[in-house]
Amino acid sequence: MSEPVIDRLFLGAGAMKAGTTWLYDVLNRHPQIYFTPEKELHYFYARHVRSDILSDQARLENVQRKYLKFDPARARPLAIRDRMRWIANYLDGPVDDHWYRSLFLHRPTGAWAGDFSNLYALLPEPAWARVAERVADLRVLYTMRDPIDRLWSHAKFHLKVTGQADAIDRWSAGQLEAFVRRPFIWENAEYGAAVRRMQAALPEGVLKLLFHEDIHADETSALSEIEAFLGLPPFAYPEAAIARRINATESRPIPEEFRARLLPDAQRIAEELRSLGLEVPAGWTLEEEVAVTP
Repeated sequence: MSEPVIDRLFLGAGAMKAGTTWLYDVLNRHPQIYFTPEKELHYFYARHVRSDILSDQARLENVQRKYLKFDPARARPLAIRDRMRWIANYLDGPVDDHWYRSLFLHRPTGAWAGDFSNLYALLPEPAWARVAERVADLRVLYTMRDPIDRLWSHAKFHLKVTGQADAIDRWSAGQLEAFVRRPFIWENAEYGAAVRRMQAALPEGVLKLLFHEDIHADETSALSEIEAFLGLPPFAYPEAAIARRINATESRPIPEEFRARLLPDAQRIAEELRSLGLEVPAGWTLEEEVAVTP
């Protein structure tokens, strides 16, 4: 067997707007989980699906946008030095297994390398099989959220970051539906397909499935569950970190016509998960609708 991509790897595979950024922010504090400065490395998606997302130009733009700005009056020289060294590795090439390992050079001995990318949920089954073959010790976490709530949150988030936040008020329910059915949004809601791909390719014990609603119903228990999944001792996360909400979009009710248009697909997705042996959270809107259907 060829050299492993990396020895201990903890992948977060999404789904997008289902709590991955909150999990990254909190778990990043555990001394035995090491995340790079970049939460979403996208390496395995680039290797198996779309190499252009880690092109030279893409990485340059990412570095310029995120990492080359700091306040000299407040910054610590050693921290900036370490950041610059990591940037040098990130901008190096070619983008291959050696490049990926170089991003974790400061990882403590024995710690998990953490890499959360929502694009990993879209990996085809053969790609997952290849990842499992090439990582010595792999764990994969996949989180899901009420499909309609997730689609609504994803739409608000994308429109906000692209400067189109006012479209939420201007668009009809039909226009909103057409927007969320675009592949780059809709594919993230197809939980059943994602779970089937991962379950078919990953060895037993490698994949953990969690629901966004269950995580935030008891965050401490959810974190303990993830630590046990990784074989890690409990860590006392700061209460402020647990209570913090990241990338939250403006709270506004989901238009009823929009909800009605998506309900059949939401029910289908829930049924697919049940067929895989999962217990869908009772709080999902689609569960309430299913309960009153004759």
